[in-house]
Amino acid sequence: MSVLDKIIADQAGYSCSVDVLGERTIASPVRHHEFITDGERILVTENENFLKYIAAKLGHMPTFERAGPLERIFHDPSWTRVGIVTAGGLCPGLNNVIKGLVEILSFDYGVKSIFGIRFGYAGLNPSCGYQPMMLDPDTVDTIHELGGTILGSSRGQQPTDVIVDTLVRMNINILFCIGGDGSLRCARDVAEECMRRGLRISVVGIPKTIDNDLNFVGRSFGFETAVAEAANVIRSAHVEAKGTAGGIGLVKLMGRDSGFIAAYASIANPVVNFCLVPEMAFALEGPNGILQALENRFAAGKTHAVVVVAEGAGQDLILGEPERRDASGNILKKDIGEFLKRKIAEHFKALGIASSVKYFDPSYTIRSVPARGTDAIRCYMLARNAVHAAMAGRTNCVIGNLGESYALVPIKLATIERQRISLKSDLWRSVMDATGQEFYFAGGERKARMAATMSTMAP
Repeated sequence: MSVLDKIIADQAGYSCSVDVLGERTIASPVRHHEFITDGERILVTENENFLKYIAAKLGHMPTFERAGPLERIFHDPSWTRVGIVTAGGLCPGLNNVIKGLVEILSFDYGVKSIFGIRFGYAGLNPSCGYQPMMLDPDTVDTIHELGGTILGSSRGQQPTDVIVDTLVRMNINILFCIGGDGSLRCARDVAEECMRRGLRISVVGIPKTIDNDLNFVGRSFGFETAVAEAANVIRSAHVEAKGTAGGIGLVKLMGRDSGFIAAYASIANPVVNFCLVPEMAFALEGPNGILQALENRFAAGKTHAVVVVAEGAGQDLILGEPERRDASGNILKKDIGEFLKRKIAEHFKALGIASSVKYFDPSYTIRSVPARGTDAIRCYMLARNAVHAAMAGRTNCVIGNLGESYALVPIKLATIERQRISLKSDLWRSVMDATGQEFYFAGGERKARMAATMSTMAP
């Protein structure tokens, strides 16, 4: 069932409106800002064809509440106590978001009590023994220059009732959760438990997923930096591949269920000849397999090849390994990089063809660097709008970046299922154009045409 089908089947459950704690009765202390208008909303997407389709199915044009400062707020800044938690794997920009949250809370609203929760949701479970750290503008002054998170992170969900008990005991009335799919689901559980108990606690998420696999939030922070870093690794793989006869540069990139980093990096540095992603099934052997496709490239007169593979691609090819899960319950992917490295080397050795596979696995290097350029700007803007939403009493929502605007997206919608590449999309068509891989994967009846075509293509 598609995302749209799920929404249509349960329109009440997947509403575009976020939860509100109560009436906003306090004049905002924010200065030198143009406040947004009450009830101002923006379209859920800029894709006109999708909008027309979804409007026809739903009977109305779906919109989200526009994010930004409101003239009247819900939480009294003088009595506000804030918790900030970073959960899940590392990602470029975590410290930028923390810095943005602290500075907007401090400078715009005058909030003094800001707790940095240590090591993810474990820091909200007293049995884990982690003490929070106090945050202020001086503490976070230069943290954006560092990779990772000064708060630390962890995987795995803690008991929701224990987390809420901790928030109550610490008198925290705003909790910012910086995380991806699993972390935001936990934030949703916390928000719903708070509402069930009648607690006026705002729980607001900032979308952190380096795989860019959340729905309705636009591009998540860290993704652009990851693509830029991956493009540099691809450059090195290309140099290594060209440096030897039959050289094959093999790069494994992040992407458990969605191949966005692999796809965008292959377009950003189009020396890639094969881009393999979880959304695309491919064979290892046979006339249409990756091994034959590599043979076809060499048969066309090329002396090297660059292969980019997302970590979740080709999982059906690796047999005989037991299923494993991480602390968050995610299925740990089998190592497609090492598998392809071994199979490619064995294949060409058996054929008696000289080849050399240069293997790159930069995953931890990529995710631990600081955010750059427009990615760093997006981090700050997401943080800024998260603070405005929380102070206005919004809860159970995540900040989305839709075009030039920011919106409040219900967490349930953002995590409805992982966003994945459509093989019919312009993005994937661009990957096909940049790599030319569909020609190398050509079957027997197209091989004659392929050799002629490949001889005119750029290296």
